[in-house]
Order: sequence, then structure tokens, then C-alpha cells
Amino acid sequence: MRVLRTVFELRQWSREARRQPGCSVGLVPTMGALHAGHASLLRAAAASCSHVVVSIFVNPTQFGPNEDYARYPRSFEADCQLAEAAGASAVFAPSVEELYPAGAATFVEVDGLSDRLDGQSRPGHFRGVTTVVAKLLIAAEPDCAFFGQKDAAQVAVLRRMVSDLHLAAELVVCPIVREADGLALSSRNRYLSAAERTRALVLSRAVGRVEALFAGGEHRAAALIPAAAEIFAAVPEIRIDYLALVDWGTLQPVVCAAPGDLFAVAAWIGTTRLIDNTILS
Repeated sequence: MRVLRTVFELRQWSREARRQPGCSVGLVPTMGALHAGHASLLRAAAASCSHVVVSIFVNPTQFGPNEDYARYPRSFEADCQLAEAAGASAVFAPSVEELYPAGAATFVEVDGLSDRLDGQSRPGHFRGVTTVVAKLLIAAEPDCAFFGQKDAAQVAVLRRMVSDLHLAAELVVCPIVREADGLALSSRNRYLSAAERTRALVLSRAVGRVEALFAGGEHRAAALIPAAAEIFAAVPEIRIDYLALVDWGTLQPVVCAAPGDLFAVAAWIGTTRLIDNTILS
């Protein structure tokens, strides 16, 4: 498995891969600290594309001034081992200076969507995400790029960016991967103490409650959101960031949920912010 450090190396690798008859390139953007959820994205990419590159880059522009950029987990050697075992052909691991050279003044922002859900509580977050993903898509020129449903709000923003900019890559969304007890896998789970880890299960319980009510015929936001809030009320140590029932395309609230709408939650467990969601069906 090759380790690529520059945009030039990544682009040359991708173009050489696609020159071979019948070959295609899949991109899996990550910030490292890879886990079984990332492995599922890599396996999906390897099943669809002949060549797979995973980016490992902790992107400074998507972190706010008081967020966890400095302490975000970094485990490059272990990440490379997991990536190769899951089917990656190459790793793109640039420096900050490679993607954001001195004097860089260009950013990509999806107006409107970038201020909703995570964008409302983390101003500038989605601008950082769209900028770095645009850079990766332009550099790698992939046929497909793979993302996890856990970041459903991010997916909505990226879909609009790809559409608006007429980028060629197809965005593929893969299901959330969970622990046996339901906790959605996240690189930030390693921040949790044993007690916080137990409390964090309230997120998946709230998601499950909304899924069950929707399946039983309750589609009103005025009933579904309070039902989720009631689950959280049993764990007062957790601080809710948002409980939202929205159209997945626009991230605008809906009054009555329909199949394909997004129920999403974000909450603070101690100093760790976690997210979870479901696409109602």
C-alpha cells in the first residue's frame, strides 16, 4: 500500500490507476483514528472500485477555537494497518501546509445548509468540511467518494456542494456501524470514561425510540421529538445540543415526518460531543 504525501502524488496515482482498462478509483475521506466504521467504508469502496485511497488528515479548518483539534486522536501506523486490511490501495496523508499553503484564501461554503444542525452549534464547521472535501475530490479525481451515515448532516451539505459545483464524483453513503450495545462508532468514543460510555447509550436509545414510534404510525414532530427528549431526561448528566426532525436534503425542520426524513441528535457527555441519527423508513 502506497503512502502519498502531496496533491501531485495523489493525482498522478489516481490518473495512473484509471488508465488501466475497467479500473476506477474510490476515495474514503477520514481524519484518522480509524475504527470498524471506517473499515466498513473501505470495504464498500473496495467492492465497488478497483483502487481505493483513504485520506488521513485532521483538518484544522473544521474545528472551532475551543474544540479538540490539538487532542484529536492520531494513530497513523495503526490506521495504515487497518486501511490496508480493509482494502485500501493507498493512503493520502498530507501536511497542513500541503492542503493549506501559506496565503491560501479560498474556501467553499454551502450557503444556508452550513448554518443548520451541527453548523448552528459549531459556526464555520461545515465551511471547513466542504473546503477540505472539495480539495480532496479535485486532487484525487475519484469516481466515487464514500461517507458514513453517522455524519448525515455533513452528507446533505456535501451533496449540495457536489451538485452545485458539477463535481464528477458520486457520493456513496454507507450505514452507521454500531457497537453491540447500540453506541454508534466514533473516533471520539475513546474520550469517554467508563461511566460516560454507559451514559452515551442514551443517544442510540432516543434514536431507537423515534424509529419505533415512526414504524408504529406516529409521524408528528410534536410527538417524536418530545419522546426522544423524555429518554434523555432520564440521564440528567448529558447536555443536549439538538434533537431535530428534518428533511434530509434541506436540513429544514418538518412538521410531519415522511420516509427518507432525518431524525438527528447531538449531545455532550462530559466534554465529549457525540452525534447519532436515523433515516426514517
